[in-house]
Amino acid sequence: MDDLGLYVHVPFCLRKCAYCSFYSETGLPPDKGKAYLTAVTRQLRQFSSIRPLTSIFFGGGTPTMLPPAVLSSLLAECRQHFPCAEDAEISIEVNPATVDCSGLTMLRQAGFNRLSIGVQSLHDQELRRIGRPHSATDAIQTAHLARQAGFANVNIDLMYGLPDQTLQTWQDSLAQALALTPQHLSLYELTLEQNTPFARQHAQGVLLLPDEDTVLRMLEETQRMLSGAGFCRYEISNYALPGFECRHNINYWQNGEYIGLGPGAVSCLGGIRRNAVADVGAFCQLMETGQAVWQDEERLESEAAFRETVIMGLRMTAGVSLPELRRRFGIDAEIYYGTTLVQLIQHGMLEIIVDRQLRLTEQGLLLANTAMAELV
Repeated sequence: MDDLGLYVHVPFCLRKCAYCSFYSETGLPPDKGKAYLTAVTRQLRQFSSIRPLTSIFFGGGTPTMLPPAVLSSLLAECRQHFPCAEDAEISIEVNPATVDCSGLTMLRQAGFNRLSIGVQSLHDQELRRIGRPHSATDAIQTAHLARQAGFANVNIDLMYGLPDQTLQTWQDSLAQALALTPQHLSLYELTLEQNTPFARQHAQGVLLLPDEDTVLRMLEETQRMLSGAGFCRYEISNYALPGFECRHNINYWQNGEYIGLGPGAVSCLGGIRRNAVADVGAFCQLMETGQAVWQDEERLESEAAFRETVIMGLRMTAGVSLPELRRRFGIDAEIYYGTTLVQLIQHGMLEIIVDRQLRLTEQGLLLANTAMAELV
């Protein structure tokens, strides 16, 4: 568990999507952008590590709401204050139509080597329904521009189970995405998060979602199409060509250590998890006055950290190593979970394979939340 990641949260968006519960703000007044950059730069200077970073991830929000020159400067600042592994994965999320070819080229030259494009759908009607500010044409153009800019590691985000989405439109979005030759696909089922427009619409009975059978067929078709294109499913929602698995996210799923910069970002170091205040103005004010930006702090005891590591690790198709869990936490998972684990195995949800790996079965992957709820 030597990986160490750095996450930079850029909490600005053109528009707030109807399904999104992540902290972000709409628009970017120049004074707020300048204050954010000053505060994040101050924050990163408070951290130091003798271990090199194995990954850096600029996420949001929409990081490309900031000018490419500003993002490049911020990355340079990060690399100046943190040692980086030679093969460090350096990702940035972009939304279509928020950056052009010259901007993407600047980001690539600055050192970003992995691009994640927030497409969500390649049907304009679905994009409008979920509140995305771009069109399918914008998304396709951004993927082509990424190649022109020199990005050889590109991820595309898509969502299924969307309002009014059909199996056919999902297949079509997948086919169009594959035609763009990405190395990685993140495919998320729509979840109704509290305090979002979609959650309110659902409570009012005006949100028409695909039924459960249709969603399962979407997932089955996903498996068929992606395996035929050479993609391996390595996590519940993530597929990659061999060698292009997202190292930053794997570290997170393995309950590794990471540093979070920016309002709303989370850090996990030395067994302590800290959440920064999720408000740009408050975050900047606290940094300016030299106060702590942490909204809350939690030290996980060994047993709680063990359970969390099991739950997050089971999101990966490889599962979790029982010997590694015992070495790391001094806990034998089979004894700890007892009959609960036995029953999940007997019901075909979990299995223990060669090298004592505990993982979800194919059936378990379809009902992952149900299976993992038994192990919390």
